[in-house]
Amino acid sequence: MLSSLYKKQTAQKPTLLHDTYFNDLRRKEYSRLCQQQHTYLDFTGGNLYAQSQLDEHQSLLRNNVLGNPHSGNPSSLLATQLVQEARDKVLTFFNASEDYQCVFTQNASGALKIVGECYPHNKDSYLLMLADNHNSVHGMREYCSKQDGSYSYAPLNYEDLMISDQDLEESLQQHAYKKNKLFTYPAQSNVSGVKHDLEWINKAQSNGWDVCLDAAAYVPSSPLDLKKYQPEFVAVSFYKIFGYPTGLGCLLIKKSAFHKLEKKWFAGGTVQYASVSNPFYFLADDYERFENGTISYLDIPAVTIGLNYISKIGMQRINERITSMTKYLYQSLKDICYNDGSRFIHLFGPSCRETTGGTIIMNFFNPDGALISVYDVEEKANLMNISLRSGCFCNPGIDELNNRITNDGIENEFYTSDNSNRKDLVRKLKNMRGATRVSVGIATTQKDLDYYVEFVKSVRAEFS
Repeated sequence: MLSSLYKKQTAQKPTLLHDTYFNDLRRKEYSRLCQQQHTYLDFTGGNLYAQSQLDEHQSLLRNNVLGNPHSGNPSSLLATQLVQEARDKVLTFFNASEDYQCVFTQNASGALKIVGECYPHNKDSYLLMLADNHNSVHGMREYCSKQDGSYSYAPLNYEDLMISDQDLEESLQQHAYKKNKLFTYPAQSNVSGVKHDLEWINKAQSNGWDVCLDAAAYVPSSPLDLKKYQPEFVAVSFYKIFGYPTGLGCLLIKKSAFHKLEKKWFAGGTVQYASVSNPFYFLADDYERFENGTISYLDIPAVTIGLNYISKIGMQRINERITSMTKYLYQSLKDICYNDGSRFIHLFGPSCRETTGGTIIMNFFNPDGALISVYDVEEKANLMNISLRSGCFCNPGIDELNNRITNDGIENEFYTSDNSNRKDLVRKLKNMRGATRVSVGIATTQKDLDYYVEFVKSVRAEFS
C-alpha cells in the first residue's frame, strides 16, 4: 500500500541530482550506515566522516613521529610542517591566502569567543546581531555590555524566518557616530537553513561596520569565496564540513583588521617575549597570537585530508545535491495532514528551498491542535533508528519567534527560584518550545528521505 502510494507521489517530486554518484559514495565511504540500518539526518549537528579520511590519517600517525611544534627537533619540525600545510590548505579552500590569517581554534564557538573578547567594545562601540544567531554569537553581547558598549538585534519575519533588506539597511545606517561597529550574522541559519545574503557584508562595510560572519552552517554545502566577500572575521568548524576530527575550527582574520582584536593577556606560544623580572611581554604578530598553548598538532593534519576529500567531490556538486534533497523532502512533507484535512505538520521557513541549506525544522500537532512534544517525536524516531535533533538548537531567537514566546517574568522566576524550582521551570519552558530538525548531507540517499517520510506518517497514524 505504502509503496504504491509512493509511486504515485514521486512523479510530482523534484529529482535528486547526482544520485548515482552519491549512492556509490555512500556504499564506499559510509557503509556503516547500511550495516547498522541507520538513517542519519543530523548533518547540521555534525557531518559524517568518510572511511578514506580515517585510513589516511591513521596511516600518517602510524608511520611518522610527531612532536610538539614549539621546538626545533625533527619530530617537532615535521609536526610544524604538517600544521602549516593544513593552514595553507584552509586558506586556499576559501580563496583567502593573500588576505587572511588562519587561527586554529577548538570550534566555531572558540573562534567567535576570540572576536567577542578582543573586539574593542566600549562606550564608543556598537554591536548589531540578528535574532537568528547561534548562542555563541549572542554571548558577544555580554563582552559588549560589560565594557559599556551598546547592542541591538535586527528582527526576523515570522512568515519565512528571513530578514527584510530594508530593515537591515536602516539598522546599518544608524550609529554613524560610533567609532567601532561590529555586525555579526550567520551566512546560513543553523536552524531554518535560510542563507542570509552575503551582500550584507559589503553593505555593512560601506556604512563603516566591521563584519563577523558565522560560516559554520554554511560552508559544509556552499562555496565561500573570500576574494569576492571579505568580512573582517569568519568562524568555521571543520567537523561540520567533513566530520573528522571534532574539536577543531578556525577563525579567519582579515589582515587589514588584525590590529582590531586587542588580546588582553598572553599564554604559551602566543608571545615573542615575556618576562618575570619585569612585567612586560610582546605578543606574536600573526596567527600564533591567538593560539593559546599547544595546538592539536596530531589532529590538524586531518584537516588537510578532509578538505582534499571535499575538494575531490566538488563543492558545487555537493551544493546541487543538498538543494535537490531539501526540495524533495520539503515537497514530500508539506501536504501531510489528518484525514479530515486538519493540520498535522507545520514546516517553518520559506516555502521556496532554492536558497536554503539542507535543514528543515517542523512541529507536529494532534487533531485538537495541541503541539506534540518534540521530545516524544525524538523518542519515536530513536525506536526507528533515525538520528534527528529536537529542541531550540542553541538559537533562542528563532525558537521564541516560532513559538510566540516572550521572556516577560521568566528572568525574575529564575533569580528567585531555588535549584529544584529552577529545574521545574526549565522543564516547563522545554514543553512550551522547540522543534524537530532534520538535515541532509553527503551521505544521505533517497531511501533515507523516504524512510523519514514514512516515519512522519506513522506518527500521524498514532494520533489519528
